[in-house]
Amino acid sequence: MSEVITPSRTRRWRDGLTASASQLGVLAACVLLWQLATLGARSPFFPTPVRIVTEMWQLWFSGDVGTLFLTEAAFEDVLPSVGRLLLGWLLAALVGIVLGMLLGRSGNALAYVGPLLSFARSIPPPALLPVFMVLFSIGFTLQLVTITFGCLWPVLLNSADGARSVDPVKAETARAFGISRAHWFVSVVLPAALPKIFAGLRISLSLALIMMVISELVGASNGLGHAMMLARDQFDYERLWGGIVLLGILGYLLNTALSAVERGVLRAVPR
Repeated sequence: MSEVITPSRTRRWRDGLTASASQLGVLAACVLLWQLATLGARSPFFPTPVRIVTEMWQLWFSGDVGTLFLTEAAFEDVLPSVGRLLLGWLLAALVGIVLGMLLGRSGNALAYVGPLLSFARSIPPPALLPVFMVLFSIGFTLQLVTITFGCLWPVLLNSADGARSVDPVKAETARAFGISRAHWFVSVVLPAALPKIFAGLRISLSLALIMMVISELVGASNGLGHAMMLARDQFDYERLWGGIVLLGILGYLLNTALSAVERGVLRAVPR
């Protein structure tokens, strides 16, 4: 049976296309202004967007079809950074959600460890890099710990807050029907906490990108942060700006993907 396209759905599609076109128009206008401003300035420190995109294409995306158009530099700079970013973020998400849910549902645990959590999250993760270097030495473990530590707190605190926000009526109803604790947790607590969990995940994903770059500025042998530092030392400002633009594109794509997952999960899970 063919799907019936209702007027309301057609209207939503039209509104979505209009919003997308408006966003692309604003982006194109900003890039055009950027191009005109850098052409007028003629500064070696601020190359034009055309030169930046050309450098990005030649450096990272002019490879063969067999490598999905990725160059050797992309395998050296981009993919290791993305791998460390995602692994550190996933570890922080796993630990943060589990601990946050346990603390949120505990009557007294959060009251006892709350000051400790506030103290730990107030420490800027870059300030702990010297400590991490002593504990883990320079290398992959240092980078992973730095990213994970920086991303942990938004997920943990939002998960704890979400676990505490369960509707008391739902909790009492579940107890009255005598459902098991595991089923109550999955069917009542987790759906109620999901919006705040995803809010913490979005914040931590942005932090993961920042912490990934910071972790690669110290003793790294590959990655975007390492490549940008080399470009700065070699006065290769087109490559440096290319790294900055690529970080922005990565952040946008990752956030878009996470938002799509969030919408699908929240629609599928009854609350």
